[in-house]
Amino acid sequence: MTREALRAAIDAALRSVAPESDPARLADDADLRETLDLDSMDFLSFVVALHRATGVDIPERDYARLATLEGAVQYLGPRVPSG
Repeated sequence: MTREALRAAIDAALRSVAPESDPARLADDADLRETLDLDSMDFLSFVVALHRATGVDIPERDYARLATLEGAVQYLGPRVPSG
C-alpha cells in the first residue's frame, strides 16, 4: 500500500468515527484524540476501522503509536500485508 493510499485509509477511518472532521486540515503531529475530541470508544472504533482497511492487527499496547496521523502512517506502513 502506498503512503498516499495508507493516508487515505487513515483519513476514511477518522471520518467514520468523527464525520465532522477534515483530516486533510489536521497537522501530521496533532494529537487525534485531543484535536477531534475522541473518547475511548471513538478511538477504539478508529483502530477497528484501521484494521478493516489495512488488515493490520493492532494490539492495545500499540494504540499510543496511532495518536497522530504521522504516527499512524509510520506504524501501519511496514505492517500492511502485501498482495
